[in-house]
Amino acid sequence: MNTRYLRPPLNFENPAQESTLLRSIRSALRGSNLDRDWQHSAFYDANETEDEVLLEELQWDQERVILCVGGVIQKQWSFSHEGQPVQWACNGWLQQAGAVPTSPSSGHYTNDTNPRFSRERESDNRTRATFGPFERAAEQERRREIEPETRVRATFVFLRSVGWIYLRDGVEYTFSLPFIVRKAWPLYPHGVIIQRVLEPMEVQEAKLTGDEILPTVFSLISPLAEATVVDHAADIVGGFHSVPLSLNHDDDSSGHTSEPLSAGEVIIWVSHRGHGEDSDLLVTVHPERRQLSVWRYAYMKLGDIPFSLAQSRFRKKRASMAAGAPDNQRQTIVGKEGFAWQSQPPSEDRLMETFPVPYNRHHAPIVPMPSMSSMAAGTSRTQLPLLHEDLSPLRRDKPSFDINRMVLGGRAEPDVPLRPADYTRMCSTHWITRLYTMELTEDESTDWPKVTISVFDQRFDGQVDRAFLGVCRPASKIVTILSVTKSSDKTLEVSPIGEHTAVSVAPMRIMRSNVDDLLVAEPNGALTILTHGLRKYNASKVGVTGAIPHFSPGGRPSSSAGPMEVDGSSTAVVSNRVVALRDPIRSTVTIELIDGSVSRASIDFTPKDLLTKQCLEVLALTLPADWFFGLHVTFTDAWRSRRLSCDPETEFECFKKALLSILEIESDPTERTKTSDAWERLAYSASRERLEDDVVLSNLQLPQRSSRKPLAIHKRPHALLAPILNALHMLGEDLRLMIHRHDDVHRLAGLMCLIASIIRPEWTDYWKRFCPNVTSGWVNHSTLVDDRLPVWPPDMTAMFYGRINNPDWKLPWYDIRKLASQFKLSPGYAYGTLEPLAYLRQLTLIYRCLADKTVEDSRKRAENAMHLMVGHGIGPAFLNGLPLGLAAPLGEAARICQLAPRQDWPTAAYEFVGRNDLAEGANVNPSELNTNGYRPVKAFLGNPQRPSIRSLVYQAASAAAGEVGASSGVELNIDDFTRIRFGQDKRLDEVARMLRSSEIPTVRMIERPELSEHDQAKEQQNHVLRIAERTLALPLGRALFTFGSVPTVTREAYAIPRIEFSIHLQPQNVTIAPEPNKIPLDSLNWGDFHNGVAAALRISPSSTIIESSWIKFNRPSELTPEHAGFLYGLGLTGHLREMLTWHTFGYLTPKHDLTSIGILLGLSAANVGSGNRHVTKLLAVHTPALLPTPTIDLNVPLITQAAGLVGLGLLYMGSKNRRMAEVCLKQISRNDLTQPDLSNEHREAYAMAAALAFGMVTLGAGSVVRVPADEALVSELRILIHGEAPTHMRGRRAREGFDINLTSPAATIALGFMYLRTESQEVADIFTIPDTIIALNRIPPNLLLLRTLSRNLILWDRITATREWVDAQLPPYIIKALDERGQGKTIDDAIDLAFYNIIAGCCFAIALKYAGTAREEPYLLLINYYDTFSRMAYTNGPAYDHKIKRHAIRDGLNLISISLNIVMAGTGEINCLRRLRYSYGMYNQAMRYGTHMATHMSLGLLFLGGGRYTLGCSDAAIACLVAAFFPRFAPVSSDNKSYLQALRHLWVLAVEPRCLIARDVDTKEIVYLPVKIKVKEGPDVEMAQLISPTLIPDFDKVLSIRVDTPRYWPFYLDLANVQRHKVSLLRSQTIYVKRRTAFLSYLEDPKGSRSLLVRSGSSSGDAATLDFPRLTDTNGHPAGDLSQFISSFSIDPFFLAFADHFCRNDFETAPEQLFNAYCRASLLDSILQDKPQTLQSHLLLYRYRVMKPSSRYFHLRLQDLRFAADFYGKVYERRFSGKSENNPRTPLIRDGTLSGTLYALDQQLEAVRTDPAFLNALGAYARGESIPTAVVDVVGAGAIAWYLLRNNVPVSTLLGVLQGLAQRAHAACVELPPPDGSGGDAAALERGVREVLHATGTQMTTTLGSGWAMRSLDEILHVWRIDSASSKADQENKQTTSKA
Repeated sequence: MNTRYLRPPLNFENPAQESTLLRSIRSALRGSNLDRDWQHSAFYDANETEDEVLLEELQWDQERVILCVGGVIQKQWSFSHEGQPVQWACNGWLQQAGAVPTSPSSGHYTNDTNPRFSRERESDNRTRATFGPFERAAEQERRREIEPETRVRATFVFLRSVGWIYLRDGVEYTFSLPFIVRKAWPLYPHGVIIQRVLEPMEVQEAKLTGDEILPTVFSLISPLAEATVVDHAADIVGGFHSVPLSLNHDDDSSGHTSEPLSAGEVIIWVSHRGHGEDSDLLVTVHPERRQLSVWRYAYMKLGDIPFSLAQSRFRKKRASMAAGAPDNQRQTIVGKEGFAWQSQPPSEDRLMETFPVPYNRHHAPIVPMPSMSSMAAGTSRTQLPLLHEDLSPLRRDKPSFDINRMVLGGRAEPDVPLRPADYTRMCSTHWITRLYTMELTEDESTDWPKVTISVFDQRFDGQVDRAFLGVCRPASKIVTILSVTKSSDKTLEVSPIGEHTAVSVAPMRIMRSNVDDLLVAEPNGALTILTHGLRKYNASKVGVTGAIPHFSPGGRPSSSAGPMEVDGSSTAVVSNRVVALRDPIRSTVTIELIDGSVSRASIDFTPKDLLTKQCLEVLALTLPADWFFGLHVTFTDAWRSRRLSCDPETEFECFKKALLSILEIESDPTERTKTSDAWERLAYSASRERLEDDVVLSNLQLPQRSSRKPLAIHKRPHALLAPILNALHMLGEDLRLMIHRHDDVHRLAGLMCLIASIIRPEWTDYWKRFCPNVTSGWVNHSTLVDDRLPVWPPDMTAMFYGRINNPDWKLPWYDIRKLASQFKLSPGYAYGTLEPLAYLRQLTLIYRCLADKTVEDSRKRAENAMHLMVGHGIGPAFLNGLPLGLAAPLGEAARICQLAPRQDWPTAAYEFVGRNDLAEGANVNPSELNTNGYRPVKAFLGNPQRPSIRSLVYQAASAAAGEVGASSGVELNIDDFTRIRFGQDKRLDEVARMLRSSEIPTVRMIERPELSEHDQAKEQQNHVLRIAERTLALPLGRALFTFGSVPTVTREAYAIPRIEFSIHLQPQNVTIAPEPNKIPLDSLNWGDFHNGVAAALRISPSSTIIESSWIKFNRPSELTPEHAGFLYGLGLTGHLREMLTWHTFGYLTPKHDLTSIGILLGLSAANVGSGNRHVTKLLAVHTPALLPTPTIDLNVPLITQAAGLVGLGLLYMGSKNRRMAEVCLKQISRNDLTQPDLSNEHREAYAMAAALAFGMVTLGAGSVVRVPADEALVSELRILIHGEAPTHMRGRRAREGFDINLTSPAATIALGFMYLRTESQEVADIFTIPDTIIALNRIPPNLLLLRTLSRNLILWDRITATREWVDAQLPPYIIKALDERGQGKTIDDAIDLAFYNIIAGCCFAIALKYAGTAREEPYLLLINYYDTFSRMAYTNGPAYDHKIKRHAIRDGLNLISISLNIVMAGTGEINCLRRLRYSYGMYNQAMRYGTHMATHMSLGLLFLGGGRYTLGCSDAAIACLVAAFFPRFAPVSSDNKSYLQALRHLWVLAVEPRCLIARDVDTKEIVYLPVKIKVKEGPDVEMAQLISPTLIPDFDKVLSIRVDTPRYWPFYLDLANVQRHKVSLLRSQTIYVKRRTAFLSYLEDPKGSRSLLVRSGSSSGDAATLDFPRLTDTNGHPAGDLSQFISSFSIDPFFLAFADHFCRNDFETAPEQLFNAYCRASLLDSILQDKPQTLQSHLLLYRYRVMKPSSRYFHLRLQDLRFAADFYGKVYERRFSGKSENNPRTPLIRDGTLSGTLYALDQQLEAVRTDPAFLNALGAYARGESIPTAVVDVVGAGAIAWYLLRNNVPVSTLLGVLQGLAQRAHAACVELPPPDGSGGDAAALERGVREVLHATGTQMTTTLGSGWAMRSLDEILHVWRIDSASSKADQENKQTTSKA
């Protein structure tokens, strides 16, 4: 055994110092491996494919495990620190669950979503969803697994009490073992089967008690699931032949009980489906019963079998524990008849078959479920630590007592009463059934560990699908062969079929590449191979090649390290004979000799030459088993005699000799003439054939081969010659279909011609037409013709052509089963059902679709063929390997599908037809597309873009200013998008300048020389404070402007831009900083809070890097307002879902108010609408209203409690949770907030927060026909709005007092949210506007705004963007008063204030309805009101009432400004920007913080996310917009008394990435693209024409998107009917388009003047050049220098490279210039016709045109050219052009181009036709005579083949027959009168005979569409006339002589 990787074994103890008791204890604790010095190794094949071997070697001793791959150490694990020996190790597979977006760890708040509050409930009868389409899609994505489950290679290591699993990807698992493992084996499809040690004490105890021994065999499929008993089934059905796996169980009522595997059974072998295996078998030995049993095992998922069947059942319960368990785990209950253990019923998640993302190695091991412990070895739940385990808390990697207690969730109390175990709670995943049992002798049962099992020869043998199972017993030196057969009842049957002598066996791939043979080591030392069933082949005569150096157990190299000679008669060899074969993998095996030496050897006799391999495979399907075995053995012997040379020619020569040998044919003695002259030997080598076409050697004289004499056949040919020739012919036809196999065609043609010359010379003629030089001379006739073969062999290309030309043609399709059946043979199927003619089979299936006569539509036929190719994995690479002619119909089918593909095709289908744009759209991989609307170009390209000069200058300037790494916070980094979105203007730069808070602004101050220096300083400070107030509001607008602009973050600390309060005054040119403490600390804190939110919102919601560790890494040492806002921003974008629970506690424990607000609101926003229970608990401890005793003092500030209430509303948004709604409703009128004091200064904000929370919970949930529950809520809200009725009018007792000034605004919003869009007029009437001046003076004016807003939220559908609708919202007396003021009358100030607030409320309602639509009607209306209010707001007046009006006007202007930009969100409209820019510059005393905030947020809305985002109109979006833009504009940033300023960022939950982006699928660049969008507005359907990138309407309203422009391929997205289109667009908002080759993009060519159609002029001359290349003057052509012309029009590298290499005007010679002209015409034709794939075809045609007839592949290419010409000339118009469907299409290659190429070759053939020597040869051929070899040598076989192939001349034999028939017909009919004769008209008779000959000759030869050429027929007739005249002359001479 190879031990080079392991060090010498270490002693665990000193035996000399051990007592007997200590040795006994150590023996009990050590387990099954009692030998301290043992070492073990095992080999595995980790590659599941047949392509290559991935040899894994696993070696281990008691301390270490080593994994080697290919002889190189890959992994090494040491377990010396464990204090336990390694019991066993093995490699296998493990099923690893796919990752999910939300971590399943209990440490996350997001791992538990309340199922009662799912966002879209089936029980919800509303037709309107609470959330928008993007949020719904994101929620569905979070609930769906992203990655599928995968099988991962793993190493399993079992110690005494713990197991380790090491995955190849570096993940490690650990788990406890409640028993000692004896051995383990890998299972199929994943997992391992484990057999525990059965101790003698346990057996003895079972005998004493009469109980049954507990099971010993378990299966482990997941480290996080318990090991389950391998259960027994009466029968296992299916699992093969497409029959699903199922279990048959005995009927319990019959008295027969299903039992598990007997404890006495010892597993010795388990199969795990290696290569070629498909049966799962298991072999056990029962030493006491002396039986060996064969079992079948099956894996069944727990959900696939009924629970009643998926349970382990026992007849009797055990009364004690297994002796194998540690003593400290053993407990005894005295006085009990039986004993069992407590078993906790497994929950659903305990029975998991896959496991989540694991912990690393340093985490605590996973402890198995208690039911596994109790079931497997009797370990109770009260497990104590092992004796040798360390109880230190530092040993976290040990499965200790504390870990068990934590995992099991209970306390470990030794006195817990133990209940009887319920074994039915354990479900099995692997089941077994006994198939066969054989008896063993006493010696065999004693020596059972040496029994080896081998599965071999698993294949279909012509009758059944079976495999052989070899059971080798070295004790008796016999191997018993069992047959494992798949029976007709879908079960496995095992039966013995024979025995052989053997000391060891091993299944290996020796003779066949896909089937295992059995290598047998016989007792005499010889190596025998059982192959082809049970036929023997002696492998001892030749050395075993590839042996590697091996080592003895002591590490000494063996003397037999070289090739091993095994011969039973040699005494030297007998001393080293083989005694054992171990660890066979493919063709390698470990061989142990009698002297103890071990080596790893390779025994591989499978041919490496592909042609030889295919010949054997095709003959295996033809010849009977004995004949093929003889052929295979003869070939192997011949090849081994050549030392298994890897030279392909040598292999094929050996095969050829073997075949001729068994057919008793003498090979040509001159074929391999022995000569000492190297030059002459070159003539017979393969190099000569390859050098014939070398241009460099074209003028050299190559060595000539001597002429070959025809074979002399003196006896009847072998009966198998015909089937062998037919099989080889079909193989040759298969090779002829692929260009890269044409060399093998020549090699095979020589063998076929040799065989055909004996039994069917016409077949030799067939192949010599393609390969004329494979044999000397031409065809010699034979008298030993085999009539089982047709005269002319089947031509598969002609069959393909005939089928698509005429679907009614009856020539049968290819069927490999006919290779033997037509000769009434029973093949041996030595390779099973392996398909050797794959190309022929695939093309047959494709052409059957193209020739389907049941499908009339050519497009449908093309689609069927395309889907077939895609389904078989055929792609462009396959088509490129086909000859031009065969590929033409397939290319045309793809072209047909390319023009208008269907919408439901898979991605591979779009890629196949060249529509990569549609393939990108059909790809729904979220990792590539989920980017919220934008991905920069560099995300698509492998190499990063080069930096621009502008960026370099900017970096240099920043470095010089010391600002390296500083962030201004307004960088968008989307230049390629903004360049297309906003053109070349600088509007984005201007907005970035205005919203930048990290740089010192420059302010112009009026110079006032009259002021003193002190006054000037004071004036400057006033400027600083006014600018500082504006600066504090900048982050709110910057958050909107830069939203989602950072697609990903780095692992470094995230930079938050600073806020700069200094200003630079001009013209004084001084920088002034604010004086200390001039800006209040609270204002600074809230400014930093908003700055942190803005920084966090820059991170894209789709970024996947954000996790809890990254958030913790960015935490400052002390909590700051900036970081609090940062956390809040992460929650708004959903990233706070990843925060771990303990990290959250670390933020909340310090009681930092702003941090608490950020965490509570952030977690709620991240889990919006989910009802998450964990977040609810977190909110409850900060919100007394949710506690059982709401009056408890939590020492939580009121503002934090307000944030908790809003978080509650967000968390339960739209859930209609009555409990939460009632809690929030009560808080609106909270008792302790009735009277104002210093402790409740935020009481108004608290009441409004409670109202918002109530409205969000009941959002849109109010019923039109109110139920009593809703009636109670409405009544309560009505009281809070209007107050209680007078005492005498109350119908019930008075409620507790409340402040209506607090509750009325809040309840107004709450009721408006509750009845959102319900159109309830009754509820809307609650919000009445006072109808008198007196009543109007009793309520605050701003309450009119809220009532107007809430009323229109309810009557949503009645909102219209018209002035008439606005006027209708005003009471009549207000309109009348305004009219009177126009007449000069004075009106009450209350009317003005009411007018301003009602108009502002109407504008806000209009904005909410038309949010993000950019509709013209609301835009014009709102901008008109904006201008009106602006004129009034900037007027000055000293009166107090004027100041009050101006304040109301400015508040209204602020709201109208926001409303206008809500409608125009993301558009960047220039008129809005002009107005906002003017407003931004106003920073005088009257402009306070609230005005600046409104201006900046308006700017941000206008350029939301840099123009990539807009706002939605869902219920949730409306609620969040109202909360974010609530009309309470604070005078300072710290003012939270009336409204919580943190809610200003809730607009994030209303944002939708609705910017439609078009990308060029080839360059991945964003392009301008006209699109037509069909939108449904109510009952009407409208069509909008937009230019992307553009904002599009709500996705729920978009029906379809169409691209219909001549520059791009047509594109159609049917969002209404094709769900895939909508899902893809929701994820990416991107459509990929494919530009037509003759056009440039709209960015490069806006007017279309640079298109190739315009600049190249007419293309008729170019087409003529393709047909007949000629030299022309191209200087005057618009595209004279085509290389420069193409570069100016296209950026396609393919076209540019082609033009640069082949179309330059620098060619000198005439042939080069001609080639240049042809390439120019080809390039223009390909581009103009938009078929770039034809460039290669045109070059190939030019090569055909100029190739030499002496070329080796000339005739194969000529046949290909003829196929293409006939297809386009005779088939395309009828079957592929689409004219029959009135949809004509131009072909890829014009018929004229192909005809011109054929014409050029025909011109060269003219010289051959007139050659006298050729005419002599043609005469002999036409007469049916053999052409003399001397004539062939003069004319050349190539010339004869050229003529015959080009003209489709019938074979010589047929010509001879036709000549005789024609002469007899002529003689018989010349004198007969019509209609029986010609009546003496010789010319008419000759014409008739000519037509009959043409039709007969064409039909008797499978030709293409052109048939037998008429000119060739005339030439044949001419020869016949000469012969007839000469024969007449001879007869006359004879008669004259006789008369004389």
